[in-house]
Amino acid sequence: MPLRPVSGRVSGARPGEKIVLFAKDVNGIWWVQPQAIQPYIPIKSDSSWATPTHLGTEYAALLVDPRYRPPATTNVLPGQSGQVLAVAVVKGVGPLVQTPSRTLQFSGYEWKVVNAISERNGTPNVYDPADPSTDSNGHLHLRIIRKGDHWTCSEVILPHSFGYGTYLFSVEDVSHLAPSAVLTLFTWDDLGAEQNHREVDVEISRWGDPAGKNAQFVVQPYYVPENVVRFVVPPGPDTYSFQWEPGKVTFRAARGTGSISRNGALASHVFTSGIPSPGSESVSMNFCAFGLSKVPLENDAEVVIDKFQYLP
Repeated sequence: MPLRPVSGRVSGARPGEKIVLFAKDVNGIWWVQPQAIQPYIPIKSDSSWATPTHLGTEYAALLVDPRYRPPATTNVLPGQSGQVLAVAVVKGVGPLVQTPSRTLQFSGYEWKVVNAISERNGTPNVYDPADPSTDSNGHLHLRIIRKGDHWTCSEVILPHSFGYGTYLFSVEDVSHLAPSAVLTLFTWDDLGAEQNHREVDVEISRWGDPAGKNAQFVVQPYYVPENVVRFVVPPGPDTYSFQWEPGKVTFRAARGTGSISRNGALASHVFTSGIPSPGSESVSMNFCAFGLSKVPLENDAEVVIDKFQYLP
């Protein structure tokens, strides 16, 4: 579904208070906007606010205390009480336009191609469904492309929950990526906010620092130092994997594609703290620009994923 701009103005807001926006779909479910990962909309110095939103039959803007934690979805809209300081609801005007979802076949699975605006990795990024593609060898290409005055990015999602097991991603050379480019291979549960959205990541990026290491393993939340292990990816194809078990996630990076043997290992780490349990998580592959980079992205970028595998 396409995103459209929405804005408003607040009267009498105090410093630190924010807006949380919900859109109601045709099934009567309220969805936090524009996405659950970053639900808070700042109030500007002139008391205005603005954000992209998915289209809905109704919209609700909540003025909230900074301690408020909104649900990703809800059947009943939060009322004015406690940390919800005010609620304004308006009806949608005009038809609710549905955009057909694009999918592509990769590694024996059908993947949903993201068409959205997301603030993942520090800045609003436009995800253009035309950017990801597969080639004659069946390999997946994810691209960051300059279009006009902005960059467009790539993400594909496998709408299927595997749960515990081993997830493998065979990737062609990513050592050349610009410091501000980010490739993330991860699980995500939009409804799993209570378990940090069940997010487990392999992230290939220097996070804007040309001198920094270019890869890391993460069990969210990333701001806990013990949840992140950084390492260096040298030139050449590699396979990244994580084995998710009750109370444990074992990450490995190995030379070559398709192998998780200890021979040729680049890095490995076992996390045993804060491990999520399975829910409705999906596998995603995301390639975008890091908005807080010291060195802005200058050129188009591309990564090639040779294969994805899941082993129960």
